[in-house]
This record gives sequence, structure tokens and C-alpha cells, in this order.
Amino acid sequence: MSSLVLGFQEMEKTQLMLVGGKGLNLGELSKIEGIQVPEGFCVTTVGYQKAIEQNETYHALLDQLTLLKVEDRDQIGKISRKIRQIIMEVEIPSDVVKEVSDYLSQFGDEHAYAVRSSATAEDLPNASFAGQQDTYLNIIGKEAILQHIRKCWASLFTDRAVIYRMQNGFDHRQVYLSVIVQRMVFPQASGILFTADPITSNRKLLSIDASFGLGEALVSGLVSADCYKVQEDKIVDKRIAAKKLAIYGLKEGGTETVKIDSDQQKTQTLTEQQILQLARIGRQIEAYFGCPQDIEWCLVDDTFYIVQSRPITTLFPIPEANDQENHVYISVGHQQMMTDPMKPLGLSFYLLTTPAPMRKAGGRLFVDVTPHLASPVSRDRLLNTMEQHDPLMKDALMNIIERGDLIKSLPNDEKAPSPSGNNTDSLAEMESDPAIVADLIKSTQASIEELKQNIQTKSGLDLFDFILEDIQELKKILFNPQSSRVFMAAMNASSWINENINKWLGEKNAADTLSQSVPNNITSEMGLALLDVADVIRPYPEVIDYLQHVNDENFLDELVKFEGGQKSRDAIFAYLDKYGMRCSGEIDLTKTRWSEKPITLVPMILGNIKNFEPNASNRKFEQGLHEALKKEQEILDRLKQLPYGEQKSKETKHMIDLIRNFIGYREYPKYGMVSRYFVYKLALLKEAEQLVKAGVIHEKEDIFYLTFEELHEVVRTNKLDYQIIRKRKEEYKLFEKLTPPRVITSDGEISTGGYKREHLPPEAIVGLPVSSGVIEGRARVILNMEDADLEDGDILVTAFTDPSWTPLFVSIKGLVTEVGGLMTHGAVIAREYGLPAIVGVENATKLIKDGQRIRVHGTEGYIAIL
Repeated sequence: MSSLVLGFQEMEKTQLMLVGGKGLNLGELSKIEGIQVPEGFCVTTVGYQKAIEQNETYHALLDQLTLLKVEDRDQIGKISRKIRQIIMEVEIPSDVVKEVSDYLSQFGDEHAYAVRSSATAEDLPNASFAGQQDTYLNIIGKEAILQHIRKCWASLFTDRAVIYRMQNGFDHRQVYLSVIVQRMVFPQASGILFTADPITSNRKLLSIDASFGLGEALVSGLVSADCYKVQEDKIVDKRIAAKKLAIYGLKEGGTETVKIDSDQQKTQTLTEQQILQLARIGRQIEAYFGCPQDIEWCLVDDTFYIVQSRPITTLFPIPEANDQENHVYISVGHQQMMTDPMKPLGLSFYLLTTPAPMRKAGGRLFVDVTPHLASPVSRDRLLNTMEQHDPLMKDALMNIIERGDLIKSLPNDEKAPSPSGNNTDSLAEMESDPAIVADLIKSTQASIEELKQNIQTKSGLDLFDFILEDIQELKKILFNPQSSRVFMAAMNASSWINENINKWLGEKNAADTLSQSVPNNITSEMGLALLDVADVIRPYPEVIDYLQHVNDENFLDELVKFEGGQKSRDAIFAYLDKYGMRCSGEIDLTKTRWSEKPITLVPMILGNIKNFEPNASNRKFEQGLHEALKKEQEILDRLKQLPYGEQKSKETKHMIDLIRNFIGYREYPKYGMVSRYFVYKLALLKEAEQLVKAGVIHEKEDIFYLTFEELHEVVRTNKLDYQIIRKRKEEYKLFEKLTPPRVITSDGEISTGGYKREHLPPEAIVGLPVSSGVIEGRARVILNMEDADLEDGDILVTAFTDPSWTPLFVSIKGLVTEVGGLMTHGAVIAREYGLPAIVGVENATKLIKDGQRIRVHGTEGYIAIL
């Protein structure tokens, strides 16, 4: 068997580098019993390499191409064109020509063939490369086939294929092309079959697109197709499209586009029986490959031929469960404002900290809420909590509950709580004593100081035991009933105020103004404290100039050379001492903290120097406080004028005190958790240094790709199979490309929610109003905090904010995020700073363009693009 040309039946599973992804899959398909695949062969990558290996101009141009970036479009176009020219003129090696002739005479010289590209980086489990290289249909005669083999080779260097490789990090020199030559079939109908629904990701719902003639019309977007959905051998949905065109093969070669008669256009392409037969074929192929497939099929004289099958690469993985039961999972990332993937060490720390039933998928965590949804009482509680956190998640859960086919309801076992979820009686009895919060903070601080002292003496296996013990202490603090009572009281008091002040005085969202400039909010204090750092640096032009041009990680050491440098350095260090454990995505212990990379803060400090006058932090706080107290007085005075006014005023005053004394504490438990995480991390990195010295790992950060338990074992044995680290780094890159769903079921179905509102202006972009007011300004769409270049008065538009974004809140006038709810971080801080804010705006960062003027209506919950 030669390595230049291989028949489908002759291919082995291991020959990806010879026949490419498409060729390999055809080889596998043709071995499945009962599946019809038109016969054919592959000109392997060896043939391609042989044709170009001696061509010096080709290699010189390839070297030039490798140095370019995606932005260099003109250069890419120029060089790619020259490479294609060279390949089109290249001589195909004589032994390749001979083998192609042999196979053609075996299958029939007179037949028409499809000539298709199959790249070695194509139809892979993690990058589909679909449509990047070319396909030619109905090619007749040896000379024409050889010419089209060259055309396929050349299509490896179309601009789009070159740019796609650059974007996905593939080396042009490492990607080769094999060419498939396959007997043409002339179908009455053809199309695509997805064994998992590409819209909802449901693995049990199979989706078929079908139209008349060759599939090229469908793939290239020329025609609309019928769409049929099949679940468990039943057709559950059918959409018949008007099919105006079809592409058919011509007897003499080539193809023609034909108009379909108007009376034929709305005819169903496949019969019911054919739809079900095709669905069974799809399930058989999926079972063979072991994962959901995207399959191209043709129908010829009542026989289905399969001409391609590849993995569907866009599905979010299903959280792993070890049973066959139905499950519903909700995303932890959407509640914690961190929808990026987490590295294994970060995941395992979070799992050690939480008592919730967690599952992993795609580098993210999900909570299994199936048991909560089964009981009417706990279901109401869960939905009420979701209402506060992320209403879109609540909507998505409601869709699943209302369908009723996934969750079996238990009988109503206890009295359901009141719908608003806040028990006014217990609120009325709750003391609003600020000392309660002060004591909680003091004991957390003392506990962290003790941890910092004790951990210094620990190393090796002792360190692991010590951390596990301390996590028990962390859990005690996080789940201290007194702690949750405090901020729940404040949240419920906010709901009470909004509900009753609206009812009595007709005023919406009064609690937003009353929440401004509250004491003990560690996160909003952090934003104001960075204004104070700017005040220290502002008088020293040399320091400012140095900071404007700095890009070295050790910039703080150099600062002392300038006038005011020592003071500036001390101010930054004092800030880091209190807030340096924070960073973007901080629930993942492996993320780089500000203390580890202080340069992250420099743009924000410079922004504060540019945008503010001295003493801005005090003025901002005082202004917010003044507005809150003024609003309090105004509400109480107006209430006294009403029937039973004294009573209403007294109750309201108590609720306002609960908000003002307690709501600030809501941010503190997370600060305590993140502080501890940073202490653990520094201790583990010290252990990692020993592992690097011993040659067990290559760099300290490799430990981030191991779970806590695996790292424990590596420290114990001083051994590690380094393949694990490599594999996990690759996986992490994959996970970064995935978008996690809010809600996913064990069928892989992604359930979504949506806001339904009447009376909004046309074209309004809808979200959840979380902080009142209306503001107009320039939208700054920022996905990475480091890229923030804000001016006073800008409106921040981003995917999600966590506490690390707070320093930017002092510069902005409004906030729009894709993720969030009433009580998530961005909402709490926006209210405290008095910024109109809307969260949970799906695709906000795509719908709103950077620099557009927008109006944010924080009271009604919509954005208008001006």
C-alpha cells in the first residue's frame, strides 16, 4: 500500500497527517456497516509535500507569511496570491499521477467525480475549519481531475484560510492538504443533519436541513432549506421553506443552477418515512464516532449516501453526572460575575469552599438544582433568589418547569414562603445596630491575620493539611448565619422600601438613592481609595511622566529615583496592602492578583489624575451621603402627611436604618474569602518553586493545571506525568472560546430567558434596571479592565464586572453589563455611587459599539442608541 494515494477502505484511524480530517472521517464512515458512502480515494499530504518540497520561492514566501499578523490584510493577500500561483503551475510528481490513474480506471474513468480539499487541521474535535478550503463538483476526465487537485492544494492559501489559521494559532508550515476524489452521486435532494440541535444544543433533538439538488446550494447559502426536528423516533417539528433554486450536475461536467417551478417550491423535500430513516442513520453514525455529528447527506433513488461527517465543535459540554436521570444545572459564573473558564487548581479550591452540589463542564462550575426544582417550596425559594441575582436565569428555569417533561414534581411538602421572600415581621424585630457589622468585620480580620502568621511555618505535606483545616474556618465565616442575616435584612429592607414607597408615594426605586455612600462597603471604599493614591502622585510631574511610559513589571523599584517617588511608592504599597489580593475573576485562585502585577493599576491611577480634582474621594462620598440623607428626610416628611403617617414613617425609618447600616457589609464576605485565597496561593507557589528546582515541573504556574488533591500527591511523590499539564493547557485554550450557558440540562439543552416589556421605544435594548436615573454619554465597550481608557462622563459597557472593576466606577456616569441581577456586585456599587445602571443585557458588547452616544434609562431598564 503506497503512502501517496489511499482508497477509503485502506485508511487507518491514525493517518490524520496523511489524509486530513475530512479524508479520515470518510475512511471511517465507509467502514460502518449499512452506511452508504460513494467510493473514492485520497491523494495524501505526501503527494502535496513532494510536489512543493524543492520549490525555493514557495518556501521563501511561506517564511514571509509566517511573520505577518491578522491586521496585515494587504500583505497577506499579496503573498497568498503568489503562493497560489506557484502551486497552480507546479508539476504533479509522476508516481502520484500514475496512482491516481490506477484508482480512476478501477472506479471508472468515464464517471464524474467530486474533488475536495482535506486539510490536516480540519474537522477536528476543537476546530472545524469548515468551508476554509475548496470543493469542485462533477469533474470528468483524468486531466481535469489533476488540474483540480492543484486547485485544492492552492486553496490552502486563500486569504480566508490563511487568516483563519492565524486566528486559531495554527502554523502555516504545519498544515498540509490531502485531496479527496470521490464518485459523484446526482441526488434528487441533499442537506445537512445535526445529531444535536445546533440552536438549543439539545443532544436528544436531531435537526435535518433538506433542499432539492446538490447540497452546495444549501452550504453556500443560495437557498432556504426545509428544517425537520426529530426526537426519539418522532418528528416533533417541520418547517417547509420556499425553495426557489437548486443546483444540479450536468452530464458533460460542471453544475448548473435551476429555478424551481412555483408549484414545486413549497413541496416537502423528504417524506416522513425518509426523515425518520435519515434520523436513524444519524444516530448510528453518532454512536460510532462517540460524539454529536454534523453530517452531509444525499438522497439518490431512495438511498441515502453520506458524503461527510464531522464533530459539532460549538456545543457546550454537559456537566458530568454518573447516572441516567434528568438534571438541571445553573451557572456559578453568572452568579459570581466571572463567566471565563477557571484553571483546575482554582476550580478545586472553589469546590472545597462551597457545600453546594457542584458539577464541572467546559472549565466552569454549575450547581445541580434538580432537587430544588422538584419540591414546590424549595423551588419558590430558588426562583426568588434568582430574581435577585439574575432574572434571565429565573426565566430560563421557568421555561423548563413550565414544560413539565424534565422534572418530576414532589407533593407540596411544607407551607410555601411568602412570594416576596421577605418576612416583614422578622425585619421589624431586627435590630439595626452598626456594631453588629463592626464585630463581624473585626473577627474576620483577626482570623486572616492569624492565618498569615501560622502559614509561614508550614511547608510540604503539612501545608496541605493546614490549608484544608483553614478552609473549614473560612466556611464557618462564609456561612455564619449572623452574617447572612445581616445582608439579607438589608436586601429585604430595600425590597420593602421600593414596594411601599411606590405604593404610598408613587416613587420608583427609592432604595437606590438611600443606598448611596453607606459605611463599611469594602469594595466601594476601594474605588475611592485609589482616588487618594492619585492625590499623592498628582503634585509630582516626573512621577506622572514615568508612569505614562512604564511597561516594566518592576516599575515600583525605579520610582524612588524621582522627586515624590518614595511617597508615591508608599501610597501604592499601602493600597496593595489592603486591596492587592483583588483582581478580575478573583474567585479563581490562579488569576494574577494586583499585588503580583501592580502595573494593572497604573492606567486607573493616571485616569484618576486626569479626570479629577484633589480630594475627589471625600467630595464624592459626602455628595452621595448628602443625597441619601436628603432623600430620607423628604420621604419621612411626605409620609407623615398621609393617613397613619406617623406609623408609616416610623416603620420606614427602621427599614432605612437597616439598609444604611447593613447593606455595605454585603461585599465583605467575598473580600474575606479572596484574602484567604491569596494567602493559600502564595504558600503553594513557594512549594512550586521547590518542584521547579527538583525538575518535576517546568515553571511555577504549572501547578495551576493540577487540582489541589493532585498537587498534594505530586508534592508527596515528587513525580508528575508532564503530559497532564500539556493536555490541560490545550483544554483551557479551548474552554476560553466557549460561551457558558446560564442554564443547561443533562440533555445538553440550553434554556434561555428574555425580558418581556410593553411600552418601550422601538429599537430599545432591554435589560434589568438596577440603579435609577437616566444618563446620556459616550459608550466605552471594554472587555478587559487593563484596556480601560475612560474619560469622566463615559458609560461603561462590558460583559460582567466583579469587585476589581470598582476603581473604574469613580470615572463613569453609567453602567451596562451582559450578566448580573439586582444584588450582584456591579448593581450594589452602582447604587452606592449613584450611577444609572442596567444589567443582564444579552449581547450588550456586540449590540452597542464603542464610542456611540447612548442613553441609559436605569429606572425603566433600557438603552437607546442616539
